[in-house]
Amino acid sequence: MLLGLFADIHANRPAFTACLANARERGIERVVLLGDYVGYGADPDWTVSTVRDLVADGAVAVLGNHDAAIGNPKVQMNAEAEAAIEWTRGQLDSAQRKFLADLPMRQEEHSLLFVHSEATRPESWIYVTDTAIASRSMQSVSAHVTFCGHVHKPALYSLSVTGKMTTFVPTTDVPVHLLPGRQWHAVLGSVGQPRDGNPAAAYALYDTVKHELTYCRVAYDASEAARRIRDNGLPLWLADRLLVGR
Repeated sequence: MLLGLFADIHANRPAFTACLANARERGIERVVLLGDYVGYGADPDWTVSTVRDLVADGAVAVLGNHDAAIGNPKVQMNAEAEAAIEWTRGQLDSAQRKFLADLPMRQEEHSLLFVHSEATRPESWIYVTDTAIASRSMQSVSAHVTFCGHVHKPALYSLSVTGKMTTFVPTTDVPVHLLPGRQWHAVLGSVGQPRDGNPAAAYALYDTVKHELTYCRVAYDASEAARRIRDNGLPLWLADRLLVGR
């Protein structure tokens, strides 16, 4: 089965629309959503409704920290993120807020683990940004592959049976064979707010038969997404950063 994996959509309708279309052109058979559907962007109503429809059609979806913040003001964020969440609360109806609140922290299927952040304590929202954190995350689970988001920068970590760690950033559109003798931790880039210097939206494909992971980038109308942010009175940096991928 070919999975399409999407993380950190952040209410960016043009980016998510472009990524879904690209993934469907490539023949995805199931959608996996790794959290942070809201926050930062200007289309939370549409995004949550789309995610809910995808879940009704069989997609996997887990909770992100921005999603959790909708119903829990104690989730810590910087001032710009908090301002966006406060605005977002007013854009969602009670059914949409309940949908987000009811999402699981993690979900495991057939030796694949789906989670928004580090897997040991996902409720702590720890970023997987180095080999020590990735190693701890992998050793806390039995999954062959752990998929997460949260970082907004793509990376891939692996752990051998002898405890040797490796890490690299996969080349776009080049499949990586995830060898069965290792554990893997795939950190996806962000659909809706990339931070690796490339403004193109990011998502990934995983072939469960070939055990091949492909990181993908999709150009989209970032200017339109930025305009929507400005028009809705959200912090200007949230718009400007989309144009530079920061």
